[in-house]
Amino acid sequence: MQNNKCIVYIGTYTSGKSQGIYFFEMEPRTGELEFIGTTKKVENPSYQTIDNKVEYLYTVMETERFNGEKGGAVAAFAIDKKIGLLEFINSQPTKGRAPCHISINESIFAANYSEGTISVFPICRDGSISAASCVLEHKGSGPNKERQEKAHAHYVSLTPDEKFLCAVDLGIDKIMVYSFDSETGKLYPSKHPEVIIRPGSGPRHMVFHHSGKFVYLINELSSDIVAFEYSSGEGTFTELQYISALPSGYDGISYCSAIHISPDGQFLYGSNRGHDSLAIFKIDNSTGKLELISIIPTGGNFPRDFGIDPSGKFLFVANQNSDTIVTFRILPENGIIEPTDSIINVPAPVCVKFAVL
Repeated sequence: MQNNKCIVYIGTYTSGKSQGIYFFEMEPRTGELEFIGTTKKVENPSYQTIDNKVEYLYTVMETERFNGEKGGAVAAFAIDKKIGLLEFINSQPTKGRAPCHISINESIFAANYSEGTISVFPICRDGSISAASCVLEHKGSGPNKERQEKAHAHYVSLTPDEKFLCAVDLGIDKIMVYSFDSETGKLYPSKHPEVIIRPGSGPRHMVFHHSGKFVYLINELSSDIVAFEYSSGEGTFTELQYISALPSGYDGISYCSAIHISPDGQFLYGSNRGHDSLAIFKIDNSTGKLELISIIPTGGNFPRDFGIDPSGKFLFVANQNSDTIVTFRILPENGIIEPTDSIINVPAPVCVKFAVL
């Protein structure tokens, strides 16, 4: 990354002052962010993903209506390889309201929160998105009557071996596991179609360890993390551990949100909205279990997401309710984060993604 530019893309909610996706160039020695530009063609671009060749950025449009019809959308942008500017290509309806997560391989996958559905979209050669090839609806509910009255898909992504698609559903306390036919763009129940989480947990996001052997799921409502061992042959998840992301004895209101692993695979981070902190865990690379190292304030209000730059030196927290991106330096010997002097204002930031040009 020494001779390359690292561009940081910030997804936002546009119901207030925000104009769309904000993008910055990261100074590699200090982590400071220099403003480049903003998109103005998308509403509520709350979560993004970038293709492996760093040619295109894809975002959800987390809305209840799109082009006069019920539902949200996904949108495609071309990435300018010189300075990271984004050029709008096209958008497609997700056939579900409030899409809140998006991921990519040779297709685009979106999780539609309000409907409890997941959508699949083929990608054209020019990076544009085709109409949805598959939309599946989850069924069920959970014990939390306010948040789990029905299914609420919150995350969707292929396993690292690309054999299965995992859809995390907050409303039904399950990870739904599908087989994916890349030629037709269709999803089918796998041999082991669901992973059941403790009732009332409200699972939100998950992340695979770089080894492909372990998986970590963060629960929004119970504020804890579940560690699993993953078997690529059968697509099974074996529970290893539940561990809290909050300090012992804390009884205030808080909701977990984002979960990420350091580029070296040694440390895991989870954010707490309410306690307004990041929980830092050491990963045992032989057993997959977690050990809590520290819980550190994020320097802002309601840290919905954060991102670790590809070099592993800096961590950027998107504090949604205080409209700030706070930069932390990561200590490589223990994973602890220390705030730098860099705090920038971005209206309602909710997603942090990186592109090395």
